[in-house]
Amino acid sequence: MSRMKEQDWWRKLTVYQVYPKSFKDTTGSGSGDIKGLTSKLDYLKDLGIDIVWLQPVYVSPQNDNGYDVADYYSINPDFGTMEDFDELVREIRRRGMHLMIDIVVNHSSTEHEWFKKARQSRDNPYRDYYIWRDPAPDGGPPNNWQSKFGGPAWQYDETTGQYFLTLFDKTQADLNWENDKVREDVIKMMTFWAEKGVSGFRLDVINLISKNQQFPNDEGASQPADGRVYYTDGPRVHEFVKELHEKIFAPHHMVTVGEMSSTTLENCIRYSNPDEKEFSMTFNFHHLKVDYPNNNKWELMPYDFEQLKKLLSQWQLGMQEGGGWNALFFNNHDQPRAVSRFLNDGPYLAESAKLLATTLHGLQGTPYVYQGEEIGMPNPQWHSIDEIRDIESQNMYRILQERGKAAEEAFAIIKERSRDNSRTPMLWDDSPQAGFTSGTPWIKVDERYRSLHVKQQLSDPKSVYQHYRKLIALRKQIQVFTDGSFERLDEEHPQIFAYSRRNASEMLFVISNFSADEAAFRLPDHFWTMIKDTPAKLLLGNTDAEPELQQQLELSPYASFMWIIR
Repeated sequence: MSRMKEQDWWRKLTVYQVYPKSFKDTTGSGSGDIKGLTSKLDYLKDLGIDIVWLQPVYVSPQNDNGYDVADYYSINPDFGTMEDFDELVREIRRRGMHLMIDIVVNHSSTEHEWFKKARQSRDNPYRDYYIWRDPAPDGGPPNNWQSKFGGPAWQYDETTGQYFLTLFDKTQADLNWENDKVREDVIKMMTFWAEKGVSGFRLDVINLISKNQQFPNDEGASQPADGRVYYTDGPRVHEFVKELHEKIFAPHHMVTVGEMSSTTLENCIRYSNPDEKEFSMTFNFHHLKVDYPNNNKWELMPYDFEQLKKLLSQWQLGMQEGGGWNALFFNNHDQPRAVSRFLNDGPYLAESAKLLATTLHGLQGTPYVYQGEEIGMPNPQWHSIDEIRDIESQNMYRILQERGKAAEEAFAIIKERSRDNSRTPMLWDDSPQAGFTSGTPWIKVDERYRSLHVKQQLSDPKSVYQHYRKLIALRKQIQVFTDGSFERLDEEHPQIFAYSRRNASEMLFVISNFSADEAAFRLPDHFWTMIKDTPAKLLLGNTDAEPELQQQLELSPYASFMWIIR
């Protein structure tokens, strides 16, 4: 395993993800803004956050909430001005914190000047900035690849008689990374932001930038047969990422996280091993597909608890042995709220939210807290498809009905799966619109805000917020969180996830009951023999109980505990 290097300053720290449109509105527009984030920096500092990840605030038509960038150098007026951004950077740095921003360069908006010029004619100098192909013999798309948002991955351009590739929305044209000029322009753009004082980049679906240049049909050797086998972790992707590292990440000492779509453990070890000189860490999503029957997001089933534990453990062990580094998360802007998805968002909401936090923050990697997660925000209560804003969800609501689902059944699926579950406004207090805006919010505020909000939790020593605060502090204080080796201990228990982390001088033991019933658990003999004569201190629990660490443990519903053994 690669030794941890001094410059890996981010390994003990925690990242807070801000979805700016829903974080805090200072103008009454109903949509969050940069000044709103700046106004809440003391809140984040008090939570213990060191790195703030701000999602896209570039000029954009907002067809995909800012991930369709029309100008990489300008701030969308809906979010404020470049002066507001510069002030945010100054205020973050003044507090000893760091700013990470999104870089979206697998694709751009079709409103970007590059694309507008590219579609003017086949011989335009910008034509090769994008991926164009002639129609198939029948006049249809060049191959059978499918968009991740539904429908064909190719859009026909009437002016030039060719199709252009769109792996996501039809207004998000894939950039051609085979073109040296594209890569030069990307590096120039990232340098611009680094020189403004940004400390890190999160790179959107970055493992899709290298496509198989034959663009073959997907004949179904893999499932689903949608083409992803030909563009995921493609032939030149590591070469391209190494170039980014050499020319921008290393010279500016950046912390970087690559968002990896449908990737493999082996590739993520490569992407994040410091010796490879690529990324600091990677996001993978395998553990968030354990409730997808046959890998189909748009069918419902109870999540597979054993599979969740197995995947988390495999990635812990694999990254540990290969010298890679995990980005740890259960929540983000593309996923339903984990407390609703995996546990109990009713009477056991607080215990469930704390359980997920304890389980995650005890693992090796850099934890990410998504806005609202630190107070236990659940999925909102949806009443109608008209409340949904997400383009992917709107598309799938139509597609599901075209496939034979009744409207009611289609809506039931959308309610569970929609990305809007995580995009409703932050719940700051119990005033109108939860203190998010003085205007009409761009998307509904969850009705439960009167009893679930930041203001109440700040003063409650037993709140979800205070639990997160303790966990974030512990990671900085106790070395085993960073360098301890991982061992899973629950032996496929149907209710319990238990694991240890161990280095030369101390050990961490974490146990969580993921069920609504009491659970009994006996520590494996080899583990108990190793620790029984060593003092164990309870670091954190999510109930009023303060149990001693014994070989036989009894856990109440959704109970979770963490001990340090020295």
